[in-house]
Amino acid sequence: MRTERNLTRLDRVFARLDREPERPAGLDLPRMSRHRIVLFSATLAFYLAIVVAVLTTSWLVRFDWQVMFFRPYQQWPEIHAFLDYWVVLGQRGPTAVMVAAWLGWRSWRQHTIRPLLTFGAALLLLNVTVGAAKIGMGRLGPHYATTIGANEMWLGGDIFPSGHTANAVVTWGILAYMASTPRTRRYLSALSAVVSLSVGLTTVYLGTHWLSDVFLGWAAGLLVLLALPWVEPLLTRVEGWIFDLRELWRSRRAGSAVPAPVTPVPAMVQQPSAAASADEPPHREPVGSARPARAPAYLAPGPHTPRSERSPATPAGSRRPPHSERASRAATSPRPVAGG
Repeated sequence: MRTERNLTRLDRVFARLDREPERPAGLDLPRMSRHRIVLFSATLAFYLAIVVAVLTTSWLVRFDWQVMFFRPYQQWPEIHAFLDYWVVLGQRGPTAVMVAAWLGWRSWRQHTIRPLLTFGAALLLLNVTVGAAKIGMGRLGPHYATTIGANEMWLGGDIFPSGHTANAVVTWGILAYMASTPRTRRYLSALSAVVSLSVGLTTVYLGTHWLSDVFLGWAAGLLVLLALPWVEPLLTRVEGWIFDLRELWRSRRAGSAVPAPVTPVPAMVQQPSAAASADEPPHREPVGSARPARAPAYLAPGPHTPRSERSPATPAGSRRPPHSERASRAATSPRPVAGG
């Protein structure tokens, strides 16, 4: 009766991980189409317009001060505790861990590291662009403002644009970017838009950002998402390079493996060398000792096999020279008669 071992869940997990990573055939990644280029250009124009409006201390700066004096956290204090936790959805550390875990599971199921590479590239672009803008413009926040009605630029601050808002746009928007179907992409796009808008407005409610900071954060995060298709060729080369390193490591590991030990030949079937047989006397077995088992038929007989058991003939015939007397004697000798 044939029985098969039932694989445990851990066995199935390791069997799944042992499969070769393959790029999924149905993964439809967005490309830099004409529609996307138009959106990128419009978002970039909006970004520059916000920067110019703040630098020139326009109506947008005055509106920032009006919202700050309104103090939303004092108008609706009952939601303050909830929004203190909700704003965590825009913090880079917790959100990056959650999204990286989800994309790591996607990478394992689809046998490709493209989701993780895309997320890493998005975070790198976000840190470079938003960080450079924050340090370069140095705007102070509402809690540290010094002059009423001023734009508070180049005073050593780091809130313009809003990092929470930009991070929420990129972190949750990357899920929509990596969606496999258009329907899933639409749902995730709507979800990421709601989360990023609410996180940005929460920072205004808490008084940590001006409203113009949130506008610029939305534009900065959207620019990163719209620019990702330009990075796709580089990500393809990086993925191929990583897989090449993996194959090189596997080949080196296989080459350095220790060969299997060779099973020694039993002493009873080893033939003694000519020098040893000439110098040493033949070994005699003690009386009453157990006789060693005979070698198998496909092995040569041992050194102590009696001559009578050996075959005296060779393929060419007997090794004894022909003798004329023996031949004539065998021919002339009478045969005995049976029963006589």
